[in-house]
Formats: sequence, structure tokens, C-alpha cells
Amino acid sequence: MARWLLHVDLDQFQAAVEFRRHPELRGLPVIVGGHGDPTEPRKVVTCASYPARAFGVRAGMALRSAQRKCPEGVFLPLDMAAYEEASDEVMSLLRTFPGRVEVWGWDEAFLAADTDNPEGLAREIRAAIARLHLTCSIGIGDNKLTAKLATGFAKSSGKSSAEPATGAGAAAGVFRLTAGNWAEVMAHRPTNALWGIGNRIAARLADLGIDTVGDLMAADRHRLAAEFGPNTGPHLWVLGHGKGDTDVTTESRVPVGRSKSETFPHDLTDPGEIRAQVARLATEVAEEMAAAGRVGTRVSVTVRTNSFYTRSKQEKLPEPTIDVARIAESALHIIDRFELDRPVRLLGVRLELLPE
Repeated sequence: MARWLLHVDLDQFQAAVEFRRHPELRGLPVIVGGHGDPTEPRKVVTCASYPARAFGVRAGMALRSAQRKCPEGVFLPLDMAAYEEASDEVMSLLRTFPGRVEVWGWDEAFLAADTDNPEGLAREIRAAIARLHLTCSIGIGDNKLTAKLATGFAKSSGKSSAEPATGAGAAAGVFRLTAGNWAEVMAHRPTNALWGIGNRIAARLADLGIDTVGDLMAADRHRLAAEFGPNTGPHLWVLGHGKGDTDVTTESRVPVGRSKSETFPHDLTDPGEIRAQVARLATEVAEEMAAAGRVGTRVSVTVRTNSFYTRSKQEKLPEPTIDVARIAESALHIIDRFELDRPVRLLGVRLELLPE
């Protein structure tokens, strides 16, 4: 039997979890973010249902902008606990299928399976997830790159429905992309259609006359190495040929650090208030890591002003510690090194952790 990589991507995940609790919202333009108040400043959309996306609402958009685009939108607050619970439910379900599962977040995972019928397995997975009153799209590939890209083709546009459309091809929710159909499917597409190539790299490639994936496939590796460096250049060539990682890791990733940041409803100008907020964020991070039994080694503080100028400073702790007060004290020492001569929009604290 052949080894296949399946990329399982839950559709409109946060909105779909809300539909399970509130079936009457199905088919409506649901927008999740912040505290569910579209007039709240500096809060962004974290998920938009398919009907909301038809109005141009996208994740990362300010809630106020989302309301302007979709005045009839139903705005709901983030419910992290509910999404984590639903995600755990899905990932546990995936582990009941033959193969190895690597979780990539709340709403996506890779499944490595030995099977002669990957589409059949994908349909079984989709049916099982549907019984949880959720939906997913599944990309089938011979590596993680092709499987991840295939999911994009599997997804329905969902422009007018709360659920992905049904039918043949991509709308059926399953798509296979391998070396066999790579050139046919990808060669004519722009280079930033590749997972791992963003707009900045794509623009630099365009300067070299490399506009499409097909151009990248035909590019000279030595020229790419000269332009992008000895590691990145050849890697781009490999991406252009649809090659990628095939390893699936079942172990949970151990975090090397923990951070927490907050964008404030109103700019902070009082130094005392700024120090108080830094102390609060540092305490919250330190308490979470202490509860997890993790030890801190370095503290960093990030400040973003109302002009969006962002800077971070850090210091190494005198010795690895789990002491919450010591970590908060270090964060305050760092914030005192900033010249706080402009209103502060965002503060963040990060704690680097001793490897387990």
C-alpha cells in the first residue's frame, strides 16, 4: 500500500462551533472576535462564516470595518474554552483512524496513512466529523506541501451558504495533488500560491522574471542561491517542484516560550499605568508557566506606540526561576529602559523557558 498525507482542515471553525450551540445562526453572516461588540476599538475578526465572507469580511480585519462591510452581521465574542474543547474532540476522533496524526492547531492536522484508497479514507473522516456537527475539507498529497495546497482546492467557496457546497471536484471537500498532476494544477499559478512563499518573496522572484510556479520549476538553482542565499534559494526551487516534508510527528510540541500581549482600547500615556500593565502581563505569563512546571530563563517586553513603531528589549534572568515576583520585577526593569515619549498602543511580555 502507498503512504499518503491527508491534511484535514475544519471549515469556518469558530463559527461552526457556534452553530452547534446556536443552530438558528446557520446561514447567517456570523462574525467572531473580541467581546462580540463591533464598536469596540482595536479588536479584530478571528473567524467569519461563509455568508459573512461574501460581504468581504476576513480574519484579521478590524471589527468596526467588518460592521461597515456587513451591517447585518451577527457578532459573537471569542469563547476560547469552547473552541479548545471542540478541537480536542476532533483530534481525538482523528486518532481513531489508521495512521499517525500531527496536530497543527485548533482546526487542522496531518494524517499519515498507508492505504490504496485515500479518497475513501478522506470521505470516512469527513462523515465522522459531520456527525460532530462540524465540517472539514481534506487535501491528499504525497507530502505535506501538496496535501496542504490540495486542501485549498478542496474547499468550497461557500459564498452563500453556512456549509460548504456539495458536488464534484473541489466542492466535494476532497482533492488530491501529487507529483502526477503537479504541473497541470500548479504551473500556471503565481509563485505566492505556494505554501511558504509570501508576497515579498514573490515580488523578488518577479524581479528575476519568475512569475509563475512553472517559471520557478524552470529556474536555475544557482541563480536562486545567488539571489536568496545558499539555503533559501534551493528551497524555493524545491517548493516549485512540489517537494516537501513527509514526516508526521505525533508528540506534542513543547513550547520554548510563552508570551502575552494586549492592544489597549485607549492609548496609554501615564508611566505608572504602563508599568502596572506590564507587571500584570508578566505576572499572568509567569503564573501560567509556573502552573505548568516550566522555568523561565529570559524576559522580553514589547512596546508599540500609536504610530505603530514597535520595539522589544530583553534581559536574561540571573538564574533560571519559576518565581513569579522575580519575573515581574525583571519585566518592570526592562520597561524602565524604554523612552516612553509617545502614547503606547500595545504592550507585550514574553518569557523564554528552560528546555524540558
